[in-house]
Amino acid sequence: MNTTKRDAPMTAVTILSLPAFNDNYIWVLRSGMNVAVVDPGDATPVLAYLRESGATLSALLITHHHGDHIGGIDALIKAANAPVQVFGPARESIPGLTDPLQGGEHLSLPALALELEVLAVPGHTAGHLAYYGANLGTDGALFCGDTLFGAGCGRLFEGTAAQMQASLAKIAVLPAPTCVYCAHEYTQSNLGFALAVEPDNPITRQRAHTVAEQRARGLATVPLTLSEELATNPFLRWSSPEVIAAATVQLGHPPEDKVQTFAAIRRWKDGF
Repeated sequence: MNTTKRDAPMTAVTILSLPAFNDNYIWVLRSGMNVAVVDPGDATPVLAYLRESGATLSALLITHHHGDHIGGIDALIKAANAPVQVFGPARESIPGLTDPLQGGEHLSLPALALELEVLAVPGHTAGHLAYYGANLGTDGALFCGDTLFGAGCGRLFEGTAAQMQASLAKIAVLPAPTCVYCAHEYTQSNLGFALAVEPDNPITRQRAHTVAEQRARGLATVPLTLSEELATNPFLRWSSPEVIAAATVQLGHPPEDKVQTFAAIRRWKDGF
């Protein structure tokens, strides 16, 4: 089975990716013989991993209600040998939900000796959540679903630009070394847009070159680091003069504030 493992040593918990569909990542958090799974859109790779590893599923962490994030929940619950906690947004319809969350909660998963903070990050969907572990891995870890991608962010299907910008601002103030585990392999295509927004950003140009080489070799670009997103992701760079200039071109006038800057860049990306 094609699984990838983060090279850096983890403190008690190991993070694995299970590729799904065309470009999804299902994240598996494992401690000993217990696992929690983030956004199991497809049960098949998760069940295969559990069979091969002999591990026990103890919890599901759901970021939002889209089918490619929740499609495997029912099958995983039915296949489990013990009750499975299902954490997810209270505002959205999540099958098997046992622990509805609003954001702001502190989660304790004793089976994995894992502590997580829940962030409300609406925008892509109305109740979208992210899960942050300050002591997970060497630099902390964020599981952000479809809110933040490599060099991009999620589309505004249910929320507003103001909501998404505020959600991304919550992420932007986390420690810069934080590892970001998003749900899709979009980095290479997103960097093409990032270069259109900031063509003179040398860090973005170098990242685009590096990512192109990674993808040509069939390598994943996720997890990301928040520091590289802050340096290259136009959806976190609403204060950059070059991003503001790009927004000005799109609007036909200077943006009034960071939300209008973000909104202009997001609308541009929708038709890019």
